[in-house]
Amino acid sequence: MAIRELDLRPPKVPLPPEVTGFIAAAHRAMDSYDDAHPYREKPNFVHCDPELLYPVLAEVTRRELTYGRVFCELGSGFGMGVCLASMLGYRAYGIEIDPDVVRFSRELARSQGLNVEILETSYFPEGFSSYPGEGGDGLIHPQGYPLDGSPPRHWPRYEGMDHDTDEIDVFFVYPWPKEHELFQELFHAVASDGAVLVAYYGDGEICAYQKRMPED
Repeated sequence: MAIRELDLRPPKVPLPPEVTGFIAAAHRAMDSYDDAHPYREKPNFVHCDPELLYPVLAEVTRRELTYGRVFCELGSGFGMGVCLASMLGYRAYGIEIDPDVVRFSRELARSQGLNVEILETSYFPEGFSSYPGEGGDGLIHPQGYPLDGSPPRHWPRYEGMDHDTDEIDVFFVYPWPKEHELFQELFHAVASDGAVLVAYYGDGEICAYQKRMPED
């Protein structure tokens, strides 16, 4: 298996009105949340840019780059990515470990009439974890798990999800700088052939990768 970067250049067109309406409502809700939690430390909750993310997800969908429409955001925070994926017709899951933020993101989706599932759990499936390294965090695999991206005997599954990880078509993540390679390693380990990883790196940089057999 290999991971290749996709050359995605979505057309620069106005976002659909329902998308701009959702983004405005989400920002109002997040502002209210911040006002209600003035002393809460939120160093990990940095929002992605929905105006950049939606066109990329729409282009992946338009070009039918995946086999199905199951979406999973790793570290979903306030649920912007999950909700945008739902608006594009995906069965959309968010993985978030903070219970307060899980409650907020579920309520945001409900208030907008969006069907999403936010799971209160770690973005590492059982047996996986990470370790700090000089160049960034590295991935720890379960004992006996294949390291070359080939299919394991049993695919991992996130607690509460109806799909094994090989059934997830699109992964999305907004990693910290030290986690860039970590999430590519995790994607390589748990995704199946043809799955897509969308990664937002901040400052207007968003990339997409696809897991494919080398001969492709």
